[in-house]
Amino acid sequence: MRVIRLEALSDNYIFLLHDPKQNIAAVVDPAEAEPVIRELAGLKAELVAIFNTHHHHDHVGGNQSLIQKFPQVKVYGGAEDKGRIPGQEVFLQEGDRVQFADRVAEVIFIPGHTRAHIAYYFLPQTADEPGELFSGDTLFAGGCGRLFEGTPAQMVESLSKLRSLPDNTRVWCAHEYTLKNLQFALTIDGNNTELQKRSYAVKAQRSRQEPTVPSMLGVEKLTNPFLRWEQPALQLAANSSDPVQTFARIRGMKDMF
Repeated sequence: MRVIRLEALSDNYIFLLHDPKQNIAAVVDPAEAEPVIRELAGLKAELVAIFNTHHHHDHVGGNQSLIQKFPQVKVYGGAEDKGRIPGQEVFLQEGDRVQFADRVAEVIFIPGHTRAHIAYYFLPQTADEPGELFSGDTLFAGGCGRLFEGTPAQMVESLSKLRSLPDNTRVWCAHEYTLKNLQFALTIDGNNTELQKRSYAVKAQRSRQEPTVPSMLGVEKLTNPFLRWEQPALQLAANSSDPVQTFARIRGMKDMF
């Protein structure tokens, strides 16, 4: 399975999954239809699945047009998003599995950003191969999503699930927010040498207009403040030793950044 990153709107990424053996494709969170249709035409591939992580328009905006273009496509989303995702036919819960070509993905229920948000974790096929995590707007490179429908406690639990995945997991998040996320992280975790190095590298990448997605989960564990609520430096910044309160206060700081 090949993952093709497509740019959409102002800062969204759409991910096209392509199986060259069968020349079929699936798409994760199609914000718009046109970039997907254009890429599929170039591949001469047939779209068989839409995997939505949540109902926000910049993740499902292309659903209807893709359904019209490819009537056989099946639309997947979280069970609690019923009625909110255009064309949804499959209603997924924690622990469900979905298949695309020869790859299997575990469904992880991660409320917080929205009440129904899910992630898709495509399992590695060999010990040396990375897993592929499509985290929507829950886990970003260097950050996490705002809490629109969930609580800090829910978000900490959700991020804990993602944090427990192997370090060599590739994180395919849906927005190019990394530079600003790391700029914020430095204000509360500035003595973190891994964060300093990452920030320098990302600044150079963005100056060349290069994408910073995917990131590696092992890097996120070392540098992303929203996965590090137990660290003394972040608890000091939040003036709390409670993990959920530390997370909530840091998220509040980021909202004002």
